[in-house]
Amino acid sequence: MNYKYILFDLDGTIIDSKAGVKSAARFALDKMGVPETQITNLERMIGPPLKYSFKEFFSLSEEFADKAVEYFREYYRDKSLFDNDLYDGIVPLLEMLKNDGYTLAIATSKPTVFAKRIIEKHGLIRYFDIVAGANLDDSHSGKSEIISHVCEQLNIYNVNQAIMIGDRLYDIKGANAVGMESIGVLYGYGSLEEFQDAGASYVVNTVKELGQLLYSIKSDEE
Repeated sequence: MNYKYILFDLDGTIIDSKAGVKSAARFALDKMGVPETQITNLERMIGPPLKYSFKEFFSLSEEFADKAVEYFREYYRDKSLFDNDLYDGIVPLLEMLKNDGYTLAIATSKPTVFAKRIIEKHGLIRYFDIVAGANLDDSHSGKSEIISHVCEQLNIYNVNQAIMIGDRLYDIKGANAVGMESIGVLYGYGSLEEFQDAGASYVVNTVKELGQLLYSIKSDEE
């Protein structure tokens, strides 16, 4: 298929956000009185919507999960928003794709306002036609909903002309839900098993392989 639109997840795909997310999550869980023995493997919170993570991984009630999201947002906004790094090779890849005429977008479960600030801080805003994410209250954070929003905003009427790139099963399932192909990247926080189970169209190990795959698909179709 001749792709014209490429959608990128943010955390674990464009940026390595582990440090910032983990410190904000630890702050929120401490405030909610979650025992230290349960605050393990915080990396699993990178990818899914925050409220889901607090409920699913730490058994917080609806009300307490809402409060935990507030604490997380407070800390993240003020102290750890920019505690992240670009993955090696991602800037040259974006530059190449943009110069070759692809329309690029960010589709993230992170709040749009935070995503835009991070993208601007790293000097990447010029590459993306749209940066789409969740609301600050964690609503509209489902990945299929966000991908659909990108399609509406960019007037993508044929999803076969677009592909979603992400590092977790939520990116893959969100793409599948709207009928879009997807690429799982193993340099982020996902695993080969979860990509296979979720039905990823392709899986790559590195940013270099991601570029090679995108251009090999293009070459095969020409």
